[in-house]
Amino acid sequence: MPKFQSLTDTEMEVMQIIWKLNRSVQSSELLTIFSEKGWKGQTIATFLSRLVDKGLLSVTKGKGRANIYNPRLSFKEYKKWEAQSLLDTMYQGSVKTFLATLYDEKVTTEELDELKKWFSDK
Repeated sequence: MPKFQSLTDTEMEVMQIIWKLNRSVQSSELLTIFSEKGWKGQTIATFLSRLVDKGLLSVTKGKGRANIYNPRLSFKEYKKWEAQSLLDTMYQGSVKTFLATLYDEKVTTEELDELKKWFSDK
């Protein structure tokens, strides 16, 4: 995988459709789906190209002018990739530092108990 690059909201919207389909998808099919939202062909092509560049999609040439897109990782894998990038970038890879940042303000007693149980089960 290339270096992680977070997805924009629109890129995530495209990927969520592809993940939901859970199969290879032709550019023409995506054009049909997104044209219902008012998107133009060039807009879709631009976002697909960005997703290929970011390493989220692979592309192969189909029949005629159609391209076939395949996700290179699942949504679950993407979330893990994004979380690891956040940890590495903001917290030097330390889960402890991340949790400590949240602890004082965001973590409820119930959540803290759940975390303790989760860690003890590992």
